[in-house]
Amino acid sequence: MLKNNKVKCPVYKKIKYILINECILMLTYKLEIKEAFEMEINIPGRGIIKIKNLLLDYNGTIACDGKVIPSVKEKIEVIDSQGIKVYIVTADTHGTVANQCFNMPVQIQIFDNSNAAENKREIVEKLGAENCICIGNGFNDRQMFEACKISIIVMGVEGCSAKSLMKADIVCKSIEDAFDLILKPSRIIATLRG
Repeated sequence: MLKNNKVKCPVYKKIKYILINECILMLTYKLEIKEAFEMEINIPGRGIIKIKNLLLDYNGTIACDGKVIPSVKEKIEVIDSQGIKVYIVTADTHGTVANQCFNMPVQIQIFDNSNAAENKREIVEKLGAENCICIGNGFNDRQMFEACKISIIVMGVEGCSAKSLMKADIVCKSIEDAFDLILKPSRIIATLRG
C-alpha cells in the first residue's frame, strides 16, 4: 500500500551552484520550500519499505550515448513533486551529465572512473540504504544494487552488466518502465511479494 507521511523540511531558496572538490562535481539545481514525503510500500514477505531517495545511474540508464532520453525529465519532475529526492550518481563517461541535467530537480555526483562502484555505495550508505531505491545498468552499479533497499536494472539500448543483473531486485526493459514502478508502487509489490 502507498502511504505518504508529511514531514516539514527546512526552508531553502532556489539556488544554483557547482562545487568541485577533487574528482567530485556536485550540481544542485532546485532546492525550494516543500514538504518531504516518503513512499511507504508494504511488500508481503518483505515488510514495510520507506523510500525517500532515488539514485540514478546516468549513461545507459537515463541517457543513451551521453544524451538524456526524452521522457526522463518529465518523469523525474513527477517523482520530485512527490517529495522523493533524486540523485544522479555517475562516472560520466561522455562528460555530458551537467549540461544534459541542468534544468532537472536533481543532485549530481560525478566520480572518478576507477572508484565509481565504491563511491555509489558510499552515497547510498550516507543517505540511509534502508530508504533508497536505485536504477542502473552498468557494472559499477552492482555495489549500489546490493546496498539499496530496492534495486532496478534497465536493459536498454546500451545493454546491462550481467554481474549487476544478478544483484538487482527487478529487471526492466526501459527507463520509462522503471520510473513507472516508482510512480505505480503496486507493480513493485506484485513483483517482489514473498
